Amino acid sequence: MTTTPVERPPERSLDDFSAVFDAYFGEIHGYVTRRLGPGHAEDVVAETFLTAFRKRARYDPARAGVRTWLYGIATNLIGKHRRAEVRALRAMNRYGPPADSPGHEERVADQVSAESLRPALAEAIARLGRGERDVLLLTALAGLSHEEIAAALGISYGTVGSRLSRARSKIRAALGADPTKENHG
Repeated sequence: MTTTPVERPPERSLDDFSAVFDAYFGEIHGYVTRRLGPGHAEDVVAETFLTAFRKRARYDPARAGVRTWLYGIATNLIGKHRRAEVRALRAMNRYGPPADSPGHEERVADQVSAESLRPALAEAIARLGRGERDVLLLTALAGLSHEEIAAALGISYGTVGSRLSRARSKIRAALGADPTKENHG
């Protein structure tokens, strides 16, 4: 994901906050939709920006950029909806990708290499603990760095690394992958 140019603190005025909303709504909405599905995304994204607006006076730019701060709020709210996320991942395991998945060409390319793994992957992600799942999905879906994830979740950089490593190991084990045969290049 690319960083949008609105990395200045959200000011106390409504006009300045609307610039933050305009700059990040699409990105945050996409992340939440991929985590919870379109049925829950609207509510969680609305709650994310409402929470950010209410807490804008307490925003600390020394701790995190605006984008990271919003991902942290969204991830915490997703945690409240995690049962729905786990249900969605398990449904994906049973029924395959949702109807609003990428276009035909992308679907064909995905099917050639990964379609058979998708249900097992969804189930493996659903089985992860909340902390591991949050770190993995902030990396994979939001493209946040370890530093950004640490700031967003209020955890240490080392904790991000260890959770991501554990999540990857559990995913490999669930998919029957042999990590000693991976290409590192």
